[in-house]
Amino acid sequence: MTALQVTFPRFRARPPWFGGDLQTVRNAVLREWTKLEAWPGRRLYAETPDGDRLSGMLHKTGESNGRLVVLIHGLTGCEDSAYVRASARHFLENGFDVFRANLRGAGPSRADCWRMYHAGRSADLALWLSILDGEGFGTAGRFAVGYSLGANILLKYLAEGGGGARVDQAVAVSAPLDLAAASTRLEANRNRGYHRWLLRRMKADWRAGPLEIAPEQVAALEAAETIREFDNGVVAPMNGFRNAADYYASCASGSLLDRVAVPTLAIHADNDPWIPADAYRAVGEDAPMVNILLSRGGGHVGFHGRGGRWHDRCALAFFNAAT
Repeated sequence: MTALQVTFPRFRARPPWFGGDLQTVRNAVLREWTKLEAWPGRRLYAETPDGDRLSGMLHKTGESNGRLVVLIHGLTGCEDSAYVRASARHFLENGFDVFRANLRGAGPSRADCWRMYHAGRSADLALWLSILDGEGFGTAGRFAVGYSLGANILLKYLAEGGGGARVDQAVAVSAPLDLAAASTRLEANRNRGYHRWLLRRMKADWRAGPLEIAPEQVAALEAAETIREFDNGVVAPMNGFRNAADYYASCASGSLLDRVAVPTLAIHADNDPWIPADAYRAVGEDAPMVNILLSRGGGHVGFHGRGGRWHDRCALAFFNAAT
């Protein structure tokens, strides 16, 4: 069995959003609110074994024939991130049911969680998929799309699940296959604005609700001046990793792709300002189920192209190729 072979359209940037930075910031600059009222949502909850409660939103088209797409947001995102809502509408308009998952402590899940998501918390995604399976959603095909950190979690889940993964096909958009390299890239001088913005949002997320956190980790949270320091002093010790380096090495999905057993598409831009493309170029024949789609342009979870969001169009073509 090999990954699906699909012909994808070439990415062509939508004017005036030329270059990796403009593609990246467009989601935040325009603050688009994609309307989903035509598909009323149903709130679903997942109780974790350690007592947290996750939240997500399910939309049904009434004409999906049992096809479901699960969307997994990225770092500091949630079910209402611009790219998640835009993808939700795209798939709903094309006849798929959609579930917008919140990772642990994100968005509507924040008030009910004493712990937070991280790049390797794939067990929470497994829990969501188990619940959706038990409810009978996606009986004619269950698909998943992850974005950035959520894409890394998705790929890690697929590798761990192998042939038992509760997903038929998957798409990873701008996944940090090498977490250490992504952290280093974000610390570069040219990314100081991005870095400050992300770190500020990370701290705000962690402060927004209850936390099971030691005093020394609270101090580390407040003192951190880089994401690496935050990961080293807060994320790593709270989740059983020795330090940030151990966390990155243990949770990066790039070294696990040879274990993915379902057709998977990994989309990335060669001008992503946050995540180097080297790890994508290094994926070889030992990962036969993973198609690498490395575009010339698109930024980080951008891909604002002529005719819509290019990654959504590619994901739809990929999912329809086997249905």
